[in-house]
Amino acid sequence: MTIYRHTRFTGRHARLCKLSAVSLLLLLLAACAAPMRLNAVPEERTTDAAIPGIPGARFWVDKESEPFLREALLSFEKEKAHLASIGHTGPLPPVSFLAVSGGGDNGAFGAGLIKGWTEHGDRPEFKGVTGVSTGALIAPLAFLGPEHDDTLADAYTAITQADIFESRGLLGGVFSDALADTLPMSKTIERYVTQNLLDAIAVEYAKGRLLLVGSTNLDARRPIIWNMTAIAASNSPNALPLFRKILLASAAVPGAFPPVMIDVEVDGEAYQEMHVDGGAMAQVFLYPAMLNLAEQSARLHAQREREVYIIRNARLDPDWADVERRTFSIAGRAISSLIHSQGIGDLYRIYLTSQRDGIDYNLAFIGADFSFEHVDEFDQAFMRALYRYGYDLGRQGYPWRKAPPGFEGLEMTPQPAGAADTASGVPSS
Repeated sequence: MTIYRHTRFTGRHARLCKLSAVSLLLLLLAACAAPMRLNAVPEERTTDAAIPGIPGARFWVDKESEPFLREALLSFEKEKAHLASIGHTGPLPPVSFLAVSGGGDNGAFGAGLIKGWTEHGDRPEFKGVTGVSTGALIAPLAFLGPEHDDTLADAYTAITQADIFESRGLLGGVFSDALADTLPMSKTIERYVTQNLLDAIAVEYAKGRLLLVGSTNLDARRPIIWNMTAIAASNSPNALPLFRKILLASAAVPGAFPPVMIDVEVDGEAYQEMHVDGGAMAQVFLYPAMLNLAEQSARLHAQREREVYIIRNARLDPDWADVERRTFSIAGRAISSLIHSQGIGDLYRIYLTSQRDGIDYNLAFIGADFSFEHVDEFDQAFMRALYRYGYDLGRQGYPWRKAPPGFEGLEMTPQPAGAADTASGVPSS
């Protein structure tokens, strides 16, 4: 393994969370000057809100499993039809899933790893891909396959901070909704997310594949899983702008970056939802834990081999820093610590779900052997070094971890598919 050493790796969230802490206090002082918005959806009608013209665009997965279950059933039927159309007979083939975490410019690790994985020769086609924050930006390109690897590389090695955000200055941040303006990131997303990309995603949706992205509905304080494949295939004139807005929303770090307002309707009346970084709820996800893939597979006689690959665009080891004895330094460091521990907790949740449902668990992350000076957010030199680090690991054959930290050497034996007792779940997907 190549060892990269320079100066310590400081991490993205410490700086962004410091900005968030500063902005939170200042915005309290300037609440009367907040930007305007349409009314939020009334609490009692939260789950009735719909995206005009795009049915099935999203799921409220924290309390409701049925809509997600119906989509999974539909994807299974599509997959069976596609397999029959290409002459497949016999048992269902194995399937692979990919879950890509948040991490800002640390997404260069995931981009490099995916490219190297392709060149190693054993990267599978994924039945389902999920993404949060920077992982949401990676997910569509990873979903479509190796022919988009060069675009993915460009997105994480050729951009600079100017392609992501512009500072509004302290005073500008006080009288707005964030310290930075993400119009540059919006334009960058437009450059990569085209109608041709959506058309290609729609083709894969017809084969039973799923692309899912997470955001946080800040009004309702609930996670949202967006069915990006259904949006791409909707033929709605609003599909492309909505697709782009969701990616922007999923990466909108609260306080640092502006929230994204999503237009919805309830009984024909217009409202707006405020959406921010999906990482406010989960750094990475596979599918709702309340679902039971093993149980539904047994019910439908759809047992098969399944594996999940999780790319955590962050480190697992503690990120040491000499913290200044100042209010915002302490608050920012504490928030970044919370995010770090939450992200590791997400890995445990996926691990337990995968063991219950008979899914082979595989984890990749930025190792302690990577250390490069991180001068500023979206510093091109840093991203190129991290991309190369991930690429080298992928090309050599990444040593996927079979358990989250603390479980190494104590890996559980996955429960055979169909052996679970829980009654509700998701079928083969």
